[in-house]
Amino acid sequence: MPAKPHTLVVMNASSFRAHFDPGRLARLAGLATLDEPCWTEELDSPAARRRLAAAEVLLTSWGAPGLTPERLDAAPALRAVLHCAGSVRTLVSEEVWRRGIRVTSAADVNAVPVAEYTLAAIILAGKKAPFLAAEARHGNEHRRLAEGLGDLSNHRRTVGLVGFSRVGRRVAELLRVLEGTTVLVADPYADPEEVARAGATLVELDDLLPRVHVLSLHAPALPETRHLLDAARLRRLPDFATVVNTARGSLVDSEALAEECARGRLFAVLDVTDPEPLPAGSRLRTLPQVMLTPHLAGSLGTEIGRLTDHALDELERWSSGRPLHGEVTAATWARGHQA
Repeated sequence: MPAKPHTLVVMNASSFRAHFDPGRLARLAGLATLDEPCWTEELDSPAARRRLAAAEVLLTSWGAPGLTPERLDAAPALRAVLHCAGSVRTLVSEEVWRRGIRVTSAADVNAVPVAEYTLAAIILAGKKAPFLAAEARHGNEHRRLAEGLGDLSNHRRTVGLVGFSRVGRRVAELLRVLEGTTVLVADPYADPEEVARAGATLVELDDLLPRVHVLSLHAPALPETRHLLDAARLRRLPDFATVVNTARGSLVDSEALAEECARGRLFAVLDVTDPEPLPAGSRLRTLPQVMLTPHLAGSLGTEIGRLTDHALDELERWSSGRPLHGEVTAATWARGHQA
């Protein structure tokens, strides 16, 4: 049997409690050499540096401090970082790749609840249910069924997906449950054949916008995608279209979206915003055409256990020299595709 690698868990206290119940902690102890303490939420104290000095593997998650060159200098034995969550964009740096440290994330697993949430948001948007619910709070639940909302239907609708990411691909596949739905995808990196296998058609973004009833965002947060959906592109959407964002708030110009929603022309289901949280005075907080949720789409509750299991599976594969399933490379990290 290969020697069990010295492993250190690095995440904040609430993440550690969510990830490691007694059963999963016992599994970790069976796969790794755990010195005391086995977990830390910082890497700069003398005690943390002593643990870091021997660590061959880091298991990280939300709240883990960034792996700066100084911290990496304190970890001469480090060979792998196995992330128990989605994006590693703020965790790792180019220095990690330069040192040949392997990185994996549970982004594929975290994509499952995000895609499920997105499907639910799209279905509710088809009936304009969140916005009629806002009316119902004021006793107007029936008054607007026939006015100002468009066609309340999920039959033969067109859904546009911006980004054929892990989540975007899953959403395209899940949308097959809606009879007669046309799914269009805009993504400059996507393979048209892969898009077709998911039941969708690849088109240019500006061609997609005027054709959709629901627009769902699944692109990474990069300088070139900031305000990808700006005022001009929002104006290209048809009247009564709904924007669903479970990806990154920076993809949308919040003020421009608020303006379109205030006019009653567009609707929005936003699980992420820019900034996050929104300022107290933001119009997006009060408009009945907008449904806001506090970053609920990703893994929560028992869903977090799937992320832990994925990371422990990766630890087992890495220790035995088998291929990793969620490896992040320098190239995919640079393009934001690990998110």
